[in-house]
Amino acid sequence: MPDLLSEFPELARDDEQVRAATAPNYNVAPTNAVAAVRQRHGERELATPRWGFVPSWYTDLKKRPQPINARIETVATSGMFRRAFATGRCIIPADGYYEWVVTEHGKQPHYVFAPDAALAMAGIVTAWPDPAKDKDDPTRWVLSTAIITRDAHVAPGEVHDRMPACLTPDAFDAWLDVDLGTDDALALLGDASLEVAEGLVQHEVSKDANSVRNNGPHLIEPLPSAHA
Repeated sequence: MPDLLSEFPELARDDEQVRAATAPNYNVAPTNAVAAVRQRHGERELATPRWGFVPSWYTDLKKRPQPINARIETVATSGMFRRAFATGRCIIPADGYYEWVVTEHGKQPHYVFAPDAALAMAGIVTAWPDPAKDKDDPTRWVLSTAIITRDAHVAPGEVHDRMPACLTPDAFDAWLDVDLGTDDALALLGDASLEVAEGLVQHEVSKDANSVRNNGPHLIEPLPSAHA
């Protein structure tokens, strides 16, 4: 699978947290650290936010809800996400993602991906200040992220009613530009995510993917019946 981060050769990857966040993970769970490309102080940065959005005004890191997704229909106007969408847009690289179909035999996972490219999921990042740490402590700020989703019925053979909104490579620069207005950002993401959705494919995979305790490349392999 192509490495999406190769599109950003300027990003430093020698940080221990970055190495951990970019290591292969076939079953990412909420609160896991993920890799996220963002623009900060005029420069590109490879950040490692936790998956599960914690707005800056929360009083406790464990406060709920901590949404893992933000709907494209409301991300620019929601009180929880509005500021992050305006100033904290990011790109979260992924080879694919899981969706589930409820059957008489339980939840059947499907792996959704683009055959010849990695996915550039659109996300938002925010920073939560830990009140237990000194204001000058650089570790005081905890980054968190949510993935933006859209209607999935535009995707061939859709499995679920929602899907990650993904970007095309020609949209990367504009999406990360903090000077891009929210209306233009929504229009950009709407068009790009529709283009990506039309090229996605999926297949059934092992029910081992139903538990985040399981990990490894076998989770994304098609079931034997999928070859039939």
